Amino acid sequence: MDMTAYLPMLWQGAVVTMTITVAALVVGTVLAFFFGILRVEGGPILSAIALCYTEVFRGTSLLVQLFWFYYALPLVGLSFDPITTGVLVLAAHAGGYGAEIVRGALSSVSVQQLEAARALNFTRMQTLFRISLPQAVVEMMPAFGNLAIETLKLSSLVSLISIADLTFAAQSIRNLTLDSASIYSITLLCYFAMSLILMVLIRVIERFVRRGNVFPRTRHS
Repeated sequence: MDMTAYLPMLWQGAVVTMTITVAALVVGTVLAFFFGILRVEGGPILSAIALCYTEVFRGTSLLVQLFWFYYALPLVGLSFDPITTGVLVLAAHAGGYGAEIVRGALSSVSVQQLEAARALNFTRMQTLFRISLPQAVVEMMPAFGNLAIETLKLSSLVSLISIADLTFAAQSIRNLTLDSASIYSITLLCYFAMSLILMVLIRVIERFVRRGNVFPRTRHS
């Protein structure tokens, strides 16, 4: 069967998928750093709040989270359109896992360097941004890369709340043509191509980070 007539529909779905994924990764990265830093530097109360966030979103099903935000929240007066719901849920889910990546990377900074920063009268913020984060960000990049690819794959679940993403488009075409093999093979290739593009972008960001362009380096006399 000639599938070329359906390629524009798949393209539009792929654009929606990438838009949701990128938006979720941007918001999720902010959440990951915020709650990850709180786990390490927030004190007992803020650290406990950050722990609750990470455990809830890591310990529950993403599909259930999606349905809860889309169907349950409106019952208490909070409702979002499908796109916003998809982005928020994917971002919160990625942020939960990302926060643990940030926490682990910050905790891996050697105690000797932290003690040296205290000896130099660095404040906690100076130590964080000039000593800990510059080293931790480099260490966490491979894990964040894997998280980004996983978020792209999980984005297919947003089709279940009527978002016309790539999976939704593929299912719609399959219902019209009854040609499961062709349409799902093309869909697999589309997701693989998007994963490759995302991996290239991640490698570019990783090289940028490794050159020390994100945080100022501490100068040694």
